[in-house]
Amino acid sequence: MKFLLASLLALPLLLAQTPPPTEAAAKPAPEEGIPVTDTLVLSKCGTCHTKDEKGNLLRISWERSTPEGWEEAIKRMVRLQGVRLTPAEARSILKYLSTYHGLAPEEAKPVMYVAEHRIQDETNIPTDNVRGACSYCHAFARPLSWRRSQEDWRLLTNFHVALYPQADEAFRLGMNAGGFDDERHHIDPAAPLPVDDAIAYLGKTARLRTPEWAAWQARMRAPKLAGRWLVTAYIPGRGKFYGEMEVEPNGKADDEFSTRVKLQSAKDGSTISRTGSSLVYTGYAWRGRSKGTQPASTGPDDLNSDMREVMLVSTDQSQADGRWFWGDYQEFGFDVKLQRASSEPTLLGVDHPALKAGSQGLRVRLIGDNLPAQVAPADLDFGTGVTVRRIVSHSASEVIAEVDVAPSAVPGKRDVALRRAVLPNGVAVYDRIDYIKVMPTSALARLGSETHPKGYQQFEAVAYQRGVDGKPYTADDVELGPIDATFSVEEFYSAYGDDDKNFVGTLSPSGLFTPASDGPNPKRKFSRNNYGDIWVVATAKNEKGPDGKPLVGKSYLVVTVPTYIRFDQPEVGQ
Repeated sequence: MKFLLASLLALPLLLAQTPPPTEAAAKPAPEEGIPVTDTLVLSKCGTCHTKDEKGNLLRISWERSTPEGWEEAIKRMVRLQGVRLTPAEARSILKYLSTYHGLAPEEAKPVMYVAEHRIQDETNIPTDNVRGACSYCHAFARPLSWRRSQEDWRLLTNFHVALYPQADEAFRLGMNAGGFDDERHHIDPAAPLPVDDAIAYLGKTARLRTPEWAAWQARMRAPKLAGRWLVTAYIPGRGKFYGEMEVEPNGKADDEFSTRVKLQSAKDGSTISRTGSSLVYTGYAWRGRSKGTQPASTGPDDLNSDMREVMLVSTDQSQADGRWFWGDYQEFGFDVKLQRASSEPTLLGVDHPALKAGSQGLRVRLIGDNLPAQVAPADLDFGTGVTVRRIVSHSASEVIAEVDVAPSAVPGKRDVALRRAVLPNGVAVYDRIDYIKVMPTSALARLGSETHPKGYQQFEAVAYQRGVDGKPYTADDVELGPIDATFSVEEFYSAYGDDDKNFVGTLSPSGLFTPASDGPNPKRKFSRNNYGDIWVVATAKNEKGPDGKPLVGKSYLVVTVPTYIRFDQPEVGQ
């Protein structure tokens, strides 16, 4: 109490001794905000986020983000600030903010992998300071999913320090494997702190107002997506699927739809049938949910599982692409591409992604839509060196042709043409397989138990041929698609007496890794948990190298503990 009284008595003296701010030190004029006009947002958010004379709400008018970013912010307001919202109100607020305080398609596309729950090696972090301040706690795409004024980026750092105690150290010292230590870091008092570098970079790279957003505000229109769409999907470990989707308005709003999709495997003819619903934010951001028409029961990788759908619709609303995924860690999923069906013939894919030079009488199935009623060998073109011998059969959805590939055919990707319908890079011609990769080349799986879910990982072996430079493992190498392989595990020796491969989990013949329980395990030394790191090895069944031995590829797999603390998982779909 005495200290507080003394401080109050000394305050006038301190103020009198403080020099007045100079003109050079005056704050720059604040950036122009984005006025909020929605009555529900004003009533629910305006109590704390005060409104100015221009219609701006404090903080909100100086921010833009993806549907996932705004959904997380709304949840945080409910949980930490006591905001009361019905599900319908929360949905309406989310739609408004995502549309009128959202991102342009060009701004959203580089960070789509976050919404799609893809594991990606981020190579766009400019400096170690920015990395230390931002991306040791979360993906760098997370701040890049927002656009803010310079002042709002500064306020965000204050929020981090208040909510996450470790953020202050990261902002001041950065982070590395050795931890934090002022003396060891030899901090130069005159050098910018990591947080200063991060704010400077984000304030320049992720500005509130951009040419892309200004252009999209003028171009944005309601999504007109009803109708029949052609679907191409690639499912790791199972190959390519083709089919169609029916999109119908659901009668609730002009940006909400019901969907029915049926896909067929190009490999074995198996089918997938699903129904769902979707909502399209900002005129292009598809967020949906779907489920199989049959109960999901065969395991964690069952294609009848409930899935979430994240796609980006093209600005002309003629195409869409993204990822549909499921699993406790969203580790299962497949790439999906949509294109509007038309009255013109359309080629979607082939069942043979690669044709070997010197092959004779090779049957190739072309999959498409609205294909011609009559097809002759002259109607098909696979490029120089590939001759169509005859048409075996044809229908409106497929053509089966018999082709010969000359021994001298030039290797590389080829367009496939059926009259005026063209499939870019539809097949690859090759003379030999130079090596195989196990995809993904590095991966993460998580142990689990009755209280924590397991995180699985699917692997597959993909063949490659050297490119035009004649050297393997370079940027111009040609991918030839998956090949049959035998999967196994080997020890990744990182410590004396390593025995991780005996405890971390099991690998199926199809390349699906199932982690073990999280332990502790009394059978391990020191009763350790079942974590560890191993090599996942694929040995080609039919392809051999120059030494006459089967080709082999490896992937590095880390099997770690469950995620004990789960951050907010956005659920902005239907």
